[in-house]
Amino acid sequence: MRSRSSWMTVLRATPIVLLTLLLSACGGGGGGGDGASTTANSSTSSSSTSSASSASSSGSTVTNTSPSPQVLAANAVRVTVDSGISNVPNMPFVSITICAPGTSNCQTIDHVLVDTGSWGVRVFASQLPASMSLPQQKDGAGNLVAECMQFFDGYTWGAVKLADVQLAGEKAASLPIQVVDPNYASLPGDCAAVGAARNTPASLQANGILGIGVFKHDCGANCAQQAIPATYYGCSGTNCTSIPLAQTYQVANPVPYFATDNNGSMLSLPTVSGGAPSVSGQLVFGIGTQSNNALGGAQVIGVSPSSGTFTTVQNGTAYTRSILDSGSTGLFFQTTLMPACASPNSAYYCPGSTQQFGAMIEGVNGTTSAVTFDVGNAMSIAQTDGGDSALPLLAGPAFVTSTVFDWGLPFFYGRNVYAAIEQQSTPGGKGPYVAY
Repeated sequence: MRSRSSWMTVLRATPIVLLTLLLSACGGGGGGGDGASTTANSSTSSSSTSSASSASSSGSTVTNTSPSPQVLAANAVRVTVDSGISNVPNMPFVSITICAPGTSNCQTIDHVLVDTGSWGVRVFASQLPASMSLPQQKDGAGNLVAECMQFFDGYTWGAVKLADVQLAGEKAASLPIQVVDPNYASLPGDCAAVGAARNTPASLQANGILGIGVFKHDCGANCAQQAIPATYYGCSGTNCTSIPLAQTYQVANPVPYFATDNNGSMLSLPTVSGGAPSVSGQLVFGIGTQSNNALGGAQVIGVSPSSGTFTTVQNGTAYTRSILDSGSTGLFFQTTLMPACASPNSAYYCPGSTQQFGAMIEGVNGTTSAVTFDVGNAMSIAQTDGGDSALPLLAGPAFVTSTVFDWGLPFFYGRNVYAAIEQQSTPGGKGPYVAY
């Protein structure tokens, strides 16, 4: 997910969110690397550079064609991009059902963010009924486990609990999830120092997060090997102390824990031109496991097994920590080809007119893919399409370093985008990889 910033204060007083990439200091997942420093592919050929006006002639060009309409099956859930809980554009939502393990005591929660850039389920304690008692996760030493989930500019805090997570006909039983609760125990100082608290639906701009990226657990081997500040804690009463935590106890991506269709997922959204009040698509579980999730001719982009990143080359610059991130409300990258909007809206780009750019995506498996993308003037978009929820022309430099190219939700419009989970076999080989 991407970091938060105000959305065009000329349009509305309520700030909107650019949800951050959850590439936290604990690393990308099961590979055990440090997501903050590990790159997907640092050696980039200058021959794969694409110009600012058109796609590179090398590699295969991907165009925004609408995915084929499909009837919802047992392995699929409806995804909507709508006004959500606070009129934030480019946020894909699903409903998920949380149950006390092994019971029919369940609660369905709507407007949960679909996030291919993070791993794990996060819901708010305020969204669960008082009658639902979820057992708290304990580590091997019997400590009650809590988590501080880090964003670039903030955190979510709460207990790690066990729940049955249901999506359509799929269920992950007794899955460790984060129940976000600002009143749980006593907030550790190193967690509070991360930044702003995102411990309510209003501050997160969603009722939860469904992290379905390429890793099984949200911190992976790094957290198993050592206690990482502002990550996992063992709590006794109100006192919580930083601890290492084996992966089996960590907050988990539900997909690999389904009984079937558990090797990845496909997010399918229609093409959007200009803007749309809302759009509807689907999230399909499994890759090549059913007739509705075939990989077909999709280009398989291998990602780093430690950070989940690949390389994007654009205008001669290699962005070695690139991601496909449905939880980001725009395309985020640093460039000198366009001016940022005037303060206080400098999180976005404001070119004089809509610009088309080309880029080359390079996987760690050697696959290259030429893509084109358009960027509009965010101020003009706010004035003319501010009531729309699907805005494919949003881009900006907000909260990314010079090595990050965050292909946020605008990339997903008109594509079937796959996330293959680490160590899981698929028709495109073992994960982790992304494909489109």
